[in-house]
Amino acid sequence: MAVTTSPYASDTLPDGTVDAVVIGGGAAGLTGALMLARSRRSVVVIDSGSPRNAPAEAMHGFIVLDGTPPPEILQRGREQVRQYGGRVTFGEVASADPAAPSSDGDLRFTITLTDGRSLSARRVLVATGLKDVLPDIPGLAEHWGHGVVHCPYCHGWEVRDEPIGILATGPASVAHAFLFRQLTEDLTFFTQGTDLDETTHSRFAARGIRIVDTPVQGVVDNEDGTLAGVRLADGQFVARRVLAVATRMEARTEGLDGLKLPVQDLPDNMGRGFVSGMAGTTEVPGVWVAGNATDLAAQVGASAAAGALAGAHINSVLATADTDAALASAPGETPDL
Repeated sequence: MAVTTSPYASDTLPDGTVDAVVIGGGAAGLTGALMLARSRRSVVVIDSGSPRNAPAEAMHGFIVLDGTPPPEILQRGREQVRQYGGRVTFGEVASADPAAPSSDGDLRFTITLTDGRSLSARRVLVATGLKDVLPDIPGLAEHWGHGVVHCPYCHGWEVRDEPIGILATGPASVAHAFLFRQLTEDLTFFTQGTDLDETTHSRFAARGIRIVDTPVQGVVDNEDGTLAGVRLADGQFVARRVLAVATRMEARTEGLDGLKLPVQDLPDNMGRGFVSGMAGTTEVPGVWVAGNATDLAAQVGASAAAGALAGAHINSVLATADTDAALASAPGETPDL
């Protein structure tokens, strides 16, 4: 069995049924858990310990926390959830399934981890995030998060004025190019088979964006291991300090099949995520989704906001369920005082 290890403390799982289990310990999951814990809800966060932004040296674009290393943000978030009575345990979900309702008819879910541990919860918040799928080009993955970037808002300032190459993955890479052109005057667009119409050619020419149609065969490193450029299929070397690539973004769905959450594909093969509605609601009763698992383009701030909204909504739904259960078990009508 796969067991997730982490250098951080892991809480034991409680006995009995908790109000909510949050699957995913990133910005969305921890913020949702914080809202629930501050509402005196029993909540457990299941954290796989593998956040999307792990390769990055710092998180950017979130006021006050801009420039903070991702591990520091997550550790502070765990501590804040715990200070209100929430629990954070490290592990990977093997299965998540609806269970028989409680005696009062309320919902129940059983979450089982890959190491055999399990717990019962009344509601579930899925905040598993996503994984970035890079083009299958030798050497590309080794530079992910450093010499190979995807977001002009997350990494743009740090790579400003460098020779940048856009490694096209589809039509969306055209817009990507104009965003990175704002950051450097030395920009090369490697089409990788992406067709560019006459209008795009003209717009690229107007902005001084060089177009290379010959396919990229591999990434070339400097002696110190940093990115030197790319080798084309015809043998030509093109020097670049940074490569920007619009990855295919896929929601992390491992272990969640039992919840039967609907998913949707983005246009132009950009990615796949869970379908959600207002406040992260889904068509599956008792299950919410927040963060990159449903909003593939969300940065840390937007993911945290979505988690907060989902957590508040879960608490509201639980408050109604608690009142319904109390009313059903009351011996008779309570007189007005």
